[in-house]
Amino acid sequence: MIQFTDVYKRYPSRQEALSGLSFHIDKGEMAFLTGHSGAGKSTLLKLIALIERSTHGQVFVNGQNLSRISKRKIPYYRRQIGLVFQDHNLLHDRTVFDNVALPLVIEGENHREIGRRVRASLDKVGLLGKERSLPISLSGGEQQRVGIARAVVSRPPILLADEPTGNLDPDLSKDIMQLFEQFNQVGVTVFIATHDLSLVQSLPYQQIILEQGRLAAPVI
Repeated sequence: MIQFTDVYKRYPSRQEALSGLSFHIDKGEMAFLTGHSGAGKSTLLKLIALIERSTHGQVFVNGQNLSRISKRKIPYYRRQIGLVFQDHNLLHDRTVFDNVALPLVIEGENHREIGRRVRASLDKVGLLGKERSLPISLSGGEQQRVGIARAVVSRPPILLADEPTGNLDPDLSKDIMQLFEQFNQVGVTVFIATHDLSLVQSLPYQQIILEQGRLAAPVI
């Protein structure tokens, strides 16, 4: 499902952000990406989402060689990926419903289908009663759940999360991680970047560990 082969990423006037990465994540697998701040975790996820492109090497996602996807086809490629961010990236002048509906609106879904799928997504994250609320009225954990609902509303086969529990206390972090496990249990490939090693080590999933842009240890 996700395969890196000798991948490098170099930015102008900077040292390499990623150096010689080779690993794979199988379809339907859940895996963690760990490492110190600045190790290259966010850059790696950006390569998968085609927010950035590799300088050298090959990245394959769902059988597609990302180096061969043209710029105009990137929006169509991204429809198979749900993205969850640490800072939520919610629109604070829009309701919870409107925030979650945004990917479907962009895809041109009809109003009835949007309503059905948004409510189903909010139900999965335990926020069905909050659809008319504004994000500012929600707790940090609830805002993160809205971000997750938005990421999965299009039913993507791949879910990427960049430090999704970074601003949450340990109990809320466990709740959010259980949500990711639930999506994984129905076949979604889940890849989570996190520095929360105690949480990662309590779960039985593959770990990809980065140090200064390189694999720091064999993939577990």
